[in-house]
Amino acid sequence: MAGIYIHIPFCKKACHYCNFHFSTQTQHIQEFTHALVAEIKLQKNYLTAPIETLYFGGGTPSLLKKAELEMIVQALKVNFNLAPHFEFTIEANPDDINPSLAADWLSLGINRLSMGVQSFQAASLAWMNRAHTVEQSHQAIKIMQAAGFKDISADLIYGTPHLSDENLMADIATLIQYKVNHISCYALTVEEKTALFSMIAKKQIEDIDTSKQARQFEIIMDALTAAGFEHYEISNFAMPGARSKHNSNYWNQVPYLGLGPAAHSYNGAQRQWNIANNALYFQSIKNNLVPFELENLSLDQKFNEYMMISLRKSEGFSTDYIKNVFGQKYLQSVLSIVPKYLALNQLAATVTGFALTKKAKFFADGIASDFFCVNE
Repeated sequence: MAGIYIHIPFCKKACHYCNFHFSTQTQHIQEFTHALVAEIKLQKNYLTAPIETLYFGGGTPSLLKKAELEMIVQALKVNFNLAPHFEFTIEANPDDINPSLAADWLSLGINRLSMGVQSFQAASLAWMNRAHTVEQSHQAIKIMQAAGFKDISADLIYGTPHLSDENLMADIATLIQYKVNHISCYALTVEEKTALFSMIAKKQIEDIDTSKQARQFEIIMDALTAAGFEHYEISNFAMPGARSKHNSNYWNQVPYLGLGPAAHSYNGAQRQWNIANNALYFQSIKNNLVPFELENLSLDQKFNEYMMISLRKSEGFSTDYIKNVFGQKYLQSVLSIVPKYLALNQLAATVTGFALTKKAKFFADGIASDFFCVNE
């Protein structure tokens, strides 16, 4: 199996917290579409396995017109082996959605929607500089469900300075009421080179409170698991059978191809990433060259990635897998650290190895780094 990720590097406006690669110069979308189709042809031999997941991310993929999406999908069908009934996800902002767009997406085979709701609180949306309103989020969910979309994922951001616990619980309750079957919850992070970073540095707004974020994360876990959701990855909750196959493949280290500016690819031995500059991307593709950097992964790097990803999943890490893939030395290193976290009640034994306990999930990345091998 394999997957394809397509990065659509355009947005109507810049959210204050976002550090993803994008441009607000949407007049270049058509030029991008032609360049992307050319890159698809250039990269047709990167993956040999059937493509079981296709994901349009960004940026804001919902800005593309039906004709532009058709060009891209047709190029993928011609150049790759798309498996029958593959998962086809598109990210969307609520303000872009209307009944006509929903019908267009269904006609193209799109069967899963990832919607950037972020909050149902007007003050929160204004603070983040989001382009949509609370009412548009409500309408977007209703429109997509009425059109026949069964798999809808909604994003929420928690831990913002002004978001109260009561407002967060109201946001969660709204999504539960709509019977959305997948919810992704992200703690607000302050990334360099963002407007948020600059405003905090200038003391124009309040910095984030990590203790508040930890408390709100626990609220989310309690509310969603009580409603029947599986907490299958640190930031992701799904009703039974509704896990994101595409993202699950990332976490299970299945090969994938990233297309478009700033998109990343992984084939099991190497990672590569396209240049994060639209103009340079266009120019390189015109010269029949994919503009990417390449990294050959050492055994240590592969092990570290495995530990980082595994501890984010509900299944945790497998001791047999570590022994068989990485060797006895790596297993001994892991087993020497495990007792520390068992004593802290931050790890628990599973049938195949160990997984984080509920109380440890907010600290997953820090715990994973303690297992890292740094002897390159």
